[in-house]
Amino acid sequence: MPLAFRFSRILNPRFNPSTNLGLALASSFSASSRPEPPELPGARGGGGGFPATIREGRAEIFADDSNSVFYNKAQVNNRDLSIAVLRSFISRRREEHDIQLRRGSHAELPPKHHAEELGHIRGSSEDKALSEEISYRAPKVLEALAASGLRAIRYALEVDGIGEVIAVDNNEVAIEACKKNIHHNGSVSSSKVVPHLADARVYMLTHPKEFDVVDLDPYGSPAAFLDSAVQCVADGGILMCSATDMAVLAGGNAEVCFSKYGSYPLKGKHCHEMALRILLACIESHAIRHKRYIVPIISVHMDFYIRDKRNIALPNFSPLVPQECAECGHNFVMGGPIWSDPMHDKEWAASILSSIQAMSCAYSAYAKISAIMTSVSEELPKAPLFVSLHNLCAILKCTNPTIATFQSAIRNAGYQISGSHVDPLALKTDAPMSVIWDIMRCWVKIHAVKYRPGNHPGTKILSQEPKLQAKFSHVPGGLAVQKSPRFVPNPEKYWGPKTKAGRQPKRLSVDNL
Repeated sequence: MPLAFRFSRILNPRFNPSTNLGLALASSFSASSRPEPPELPGARGGGGGFPATIREGRAEIFADDSNSVFYNKAQVNNRDLSIAVLRSFISRRREEHDIQLRRGSHAELPPKHHAEELGHIRGSSEDKALSEEISYRAPKVLEALAASGLRAIRYALEVDGIGEVIAVDNNEVAIEACKKNIHHNGSVSSSKVVPHLADARVYMLTHPKEFDVVDLDPYGSPAAFLDSAVQCVADGGILMCSATDMAVLAGGNAEVCFSKYGSYPLKGKHCHEMALRILLACIESHAIRHKRYIVPIISVHMDFYIRDKRNIALPNFSPLVPQECAECGHNFVMGGPIWSDPMHDKEWAASILSSIQAMSCAYSAYAKISAIMTSVSEELPKAPLFVSLHNLCAILKCTNPTIATFQSAIRNAGYQISGSHVDPLALKTDAPMSVIWDIMRCWVKIHAVKYRPGNHPGTKILSQEPKLQAKFSHVPGGLAVQKSPRFVPNPEKYWGPKTKAGRQPKRLSVDNL
């Protein structure tokens, strides 16, 4: 099942973002040029002897019917979201750069005198070193697994203020295709995108802290690339990481998940959020080994993949846990470790959402990514995982309260509640499970259920009297208010990753059908 990976910012523990001088000058929100109308990605027939092409955003690449170079049509959502994050990142870098200029020399001067004073500083020989230090440097980007180079080309064409984009792949056929696509997209693409034939792991290890942005989007698991990726990102830079091995991360094969990510997953409605947190914990573990830490910006599960708070390393103390659950009397199931801090930065989420909405015509997957970011911006930041109201009622074998009724009971008890971008039926809350079960016990008193003998979990839960007397009176607002869609359907049938490059799909004969 698909996940969308989060974007995490990697910083040096001793690094102060406000003193970073390597910043972008041009704003990504510049309206100097109107973006071309987006097209849904798809192949154009090559009539008149011309090869077929695929158009996505402002980029156009040659179609490869032989599947020797991988192109994932469904990842348009991922690429659009990456572009939105990059635009926000570059805009923030420019703001930091401007603030540093004011702090570094004559912060007390009015803004109208700032340009003159800056020119004086740069013209003075004694301040030449300072001038070089505070001069603008466009962010340098690495696409570690380039394939056709579509992502790198889109970055160069669609993100204002971006610097050099290095497109790395260890497949000679892919690099040749990447060169053709770069040339096909004109002078801007040719001047910014540099293809490079190399093993991504070796390349990242030999270029430590060189790139402001590293994009890691492998076919499957990114685990083999994480250690070199966290060393390749510059201080204050951003790592964008995707994983498409959802079956492993979501609990389909716990042993494989532990071997790749060092964590045991648990099956359940929350498995996709747990997959995100497993990946974040894995990235954090690699960063700590090199005296660095991560600050998650956006972490999302989307389609068939995942797209990756300040966390200072501390000794791993864990609380004492009894063998049995105090509510249902059954044994606990152990899973993890996972990332338990916030997965999103609320300011970044709001900024990215505003950028997406302001430039809606620039994104082919606008409906999808705007819905995702709307849900992300509403999530409770300090509520790891979530509960499912349907699951709670299935355990007790009772009728379902409405979402509005349940969330009102939670809020009347003094706790917060929100939805989740992972599941339309998910409920994230800071209320402990004892409070949640007390609310359900009070609900069952109003809507009686048949007694179930034996060691059924629901029987054990309902045998206890609630310590909290729940109030189901309606509280305005909350989850009942839906001003914009949070979940949109897939744009076409069989939406998802296709066959890996170099493999041909199996075709069954008519006799075997």
